Amino acid sequence: MTEAAVSPYSARQGAPSFAARALQAVTSRLVVIVPYLWLLVFFLVPFLIVFKISLSQTAIAMPPYTPVLSFEDGISGFISQLSELNFDNYLWLADDPLYFNAYVSSVWIAGVSTFFALLVGYPVAYGMARAPASLRPTLLMLVILPFWTSFLIRVYAWMGILKPEGLLNQLLLNLGIIDTPLLIMNTHTAIFIGIVYSYLPFMILPLYSALEKMDYSLIEAAQDLGCPPISAFWKITFPLSLPGVIAGCMLVFIPAVGEFVIPDLLGGSQTLMIGKTLWNEFFANRDWPVSSAVAVILLLLLIVPIMIFQFSQARAQEQGR
Repeated sequence: MTEAAVSPYSARQGAPSFAARALQAVTSRLVVIVPYLWLLVFFLVPFLIVFKISLSQTAIAMPPYTPVLSFEDGISGFISQLSELNFDNYLWLADDPLYFNAYVSSVWIAGVSTFFALLVGYPVAYGMARAPASLRPTLLMLVILPFWTSFLIRVYAWMGILKPEGLLNQLLLNLGIIDTPLLIMNTHTAIFIGIVYSYLPFMILPLYSALEKMDYSLIEAAQDLGCPPISAFWKITFPLSLPGVIAGCMLVFIPAVGEFVIPDLLGGSQTLMIGKTLWNEFFANRDWPVSSAVAVILLLLLIVPIMIFQFSQARAQEQGR
């Protein structure tokens, strides 16, 4: 009798109340809503503003363009403005080979830099993952340590190293390796060095995260079955680290395409990249509509392939299930 009387009371005490269930439901939704609000405020809204400017025309005013798509005349006025929109700025970009060459050059430089960053970063990440557990935090801090210094100062430091009378040439001349200074500054080589150095931690960290979680007993099993170390690496280690490779390549390639500081300081005035083209249009020519169109196309060139890749990856995972 006593147990029968106590059991329902205990069940009621253990069951969550309505307020607790409501709070849990709100919290679970907030976890999903907050990232979308972040993207809405800091990505979609600025993108729409830039896209709106790209549809306007240059004017001698402040700001230096004619406003379009305003709600001053109400909804009917806004709808009438939609029919009057023109894409002359985008047609201008298609007719001028300068912008096409800038896009191609930016993608090529960013692609080569990403390849070299992967070439350098993979052995470093692999060595960190195979290091003793007590040593890994120290190695991780050494990788992150350059972020404690200003990005601009680090690029200026490379100018002091790579210029004809810089530290690198002085060292090689004193060692008798070269007779005349190497011309590295104001070349693509200097840009590659600057981008690889600046973005190398973004390549190492995802690779380290993927390699650290790998089960290395698979490598031992492959070697016990007679698989050579190189074959074991390409058949086991590298495929298992592909998520880190993809993440690292994206983290390096995407900002490298729009890089401005490194090409301007290390590549010289003759370097053609879309970041420098954008800066010239905004500040030198004060042509905000054309520069906004350049930025919109650059954003689409970067986002569309990533979305297609993510869609194909999600589809492959669903088919694998």
